Amino acid sequence: MAARPPLFFYAPLKSPDDPVPSGDRTVARLLMSGLRSAGFDPRVASTFRAFSRDGGDQTEILDRGRREAERLVEAVANLPRERRPRLWFTYHSYYKAPDLLGPTVSRALDIPYVLAEASHAEKRRHGPYARLHEASAVAARAADLHLVLNRRDGPGLAALRGGDAGLAHLPPFVAGAATTAPAPLSSTGPLRLVAVAMMRPPDKLQSYRLLAEALTEVDADWSLEICGDGTARTMVEAAFAPWPERVRFHGLVTDPDRLNDVYRSADLLVWPGFNEAFGMSYLEAARHGRPALAMRYGGVCEVVEHGVSGLLVDAGDCTGFAEGLSRLADDRALLRRLGEGARARATGRHGFEEAVGRLSAALRPLLRAGTVSCAS
Repeated sequence: MAARPPLFFYAPLKSPDDPVPSGDRTVARLLMSGLRSAGFDPRVASTFRAFSRDGGDQTEILDRGRREAERLVEAVANLPRERRPRLWFTYHSYYKAPDLLGPTVSRALDIPYVLAEASHAEKRRHGPYARLHEASAVAARAADLHLVLNRRDGPGLAALRGGDAGLAHLPPFVAGAATTAPAPLSSTGPLRLVAVAMMRPPDKLQSYRLLAEALTEVDADWSLEICGDGTARTMVEAAFAPWPERVRFHGLVTDPDRLNDVYRSADLLVWPGFNEAFGMSYLEAARHGRPALAMRYGGVCEVVEHGVSGLLVDAGDCTGFAEGLSRLADDRALLRRLGEGARARATGRHGFEEAVGRLSAALRPLLRAGTVSCAS
């Protein structure tokens, strides 16, 4: 076996090379970095985007996907054997952006096929995305291995595949721990809040609106730094208009060092997490020792442990969110304890080295055994 086996990496929703920042792009890049550290040579197979906003372009997407898969098979056939991929790795295949390439290419090349953060929900079978939903189901059934980042996806995949064989949990992870010790959290004065998210409808905008609604009920002094931009920026700014002296907008922050400075200057990440798969900002803040205040949406509980690395309130409970913020403003010892817990989780369970070990342990056996299920 080659010291660094080449593998094809593909993200049907957003390529890791996409210039527009997003959580999806961040996770794709982290996975590629983790695969490199695990001893593999990941290469972006294609930048073909299979995303459909409303399902109206399914025929076109399916046709383009078929042609791109055929192109890849032909292109790989002309490569020297040592440069051919030993494995196909797809990140985030779901009903709006299914993997239309991996099943075809892996079958043609007789190589293992791996999906990370795939999902399946039967309720989509007869909806406006029915054909893309079925393509996503085909990919999910074909995979030799599923790396499940959000454990809520496990039951749906197991039901589709007739059992949980081939499903392995890979906790969401963040880049290496901050090289400097966390800056102290404030012991007095206004609670320094931070929110980091793009400004897009509907889900991100809803989180911003929930946060603004909760702040109207907070019985404590606070300030808020917001990093993000997007098509809904005007609506986000309107939501926070009542506090012109307390809220500062940084716009889109693409410089990692600058973003790290924003996290370090805060005491608490505040983000409701409406419909979040898990939310990378929680982990990014945690690596700097910043706990989170969030709502129990989606996979947020994957990355924020109530009473350990932050506080969680019920989904949509703005009053509970406000009470949690006031509690942390009054109890700085609790705030510090949660900050320590957040950093411990970000360097342990969600640490980069932990993820590298899991990736190596999951993928190396596939290369030794070849394909093992219906992808072959």
